[in-house]
Amino acid sequence: MTKVSKIGILTSGGDSPGMNAAIRAVTRAGINNGLDVFGIMRGYEGMIDGEIKQLAKRDVSGILQKGGTVLKTSRSKRFFEPDIRRQAHENLKKNGIDALVVIGGDGSFKGASVFSQEFDIPVVGIPGTIDNDMYGTDYTIGFDTCLNTVMEAVDKIRDTASSHDRIFFVEVMGREAGFVALQSGIASGVEAILIPEVKGQIDNLVDLLAKPERKNKSSIIFVAEGHTEGNTYEIAEKVGKTFPDLDIRVTILGHIQRGGSPTAYDRITASRMGVAAVEALIDDQKSIMIGIANGEIVHVPLSKTVKLHKEVPQSMLDVAKILV
Repeated sequence: MTKVSKIGILTSGGDSPGMNAAIRAVTRAGINNGLDVFGIMRGYEGMIDGEIKQLAKRDVSGILQKGGTVLKTSRSKRFFEPDIRRQAHENLKKNGIDALVVIGGDGSFKGASVFSQEFDIPVVGIPGTIDNDMYGTDYTIGFDTCLNTVMEAVDKIRDTASSHDRIFFVEVMGREAGFVALQSGIASGVEAILIPEVKGQIDNLVDLLAKPERKNKSSIIFVAEGHTEGNTYEIAEKVGKTFPDLDIRVTILGHIQRGGSPTAYDRITASRMGVAAVEALIDDQKSIMIGIANGEIVHVPLSKTVKLHKEVPQSMLDVAKILV
């Protein structure tokens, strides 16, 4: 393989706290290894439109503590088209960029994998998504900050729930995976957690609320937004028909879960992954994702990350069953 000399870095898909820490780490690690580093604005859209600028160390000063991404992000439908990908590659060639670091989730990595194969360009992925649903890594950037955001919001909701003996259905993110609902639910001490991976939860919830000891007691019930029984309002309505005397409220936490200053864990993990991404490119790695397994950096083929499904740990489900 040709020795890498110029790296492009982009953030794609949904933003997550800690992306800026990864951008900073890739930039500084690249420069420290004698490489030129280029920031690509607005993800694949910016690569298509040629929104590319070289980064110096000072350009990434003061961004570590910021949520979101200073490079901006987008979901690019145009990148699905081969001719458009060719145009994007031409823009990389104009700037002499011979390797890419892509920070994002599943959709971003699918695009990165295809792009790498088509144009024989080394691509390293860094998993940045609050959902923590990427195969091959125990942890994705932004997950810890998201959990803390949910926990802090629910602590406040519990004050009004207990004051009025209300039942709150709280929807958290997780369209296809229940990692956020499960772990933030354990951290928040909620009374029930409904996630897509577990069937028959509505019946269990009805049984719980029917217990005599639950009479005139407040409850907080977490619902992952992708639950198979319907959206949170529909689930709350079903329960309300069974228990018409209950005072039921619905709260959708929404995009506050994506924002905020990243936690120390997210900053450190993103920094480790960013440095590891540059080291992987220097070592002639191609089409891999940087992951964390048992606290250590691992390299996972992009082809596996986009094809295989990450399961919710049974051990965590067991903990929830005991404690919730």
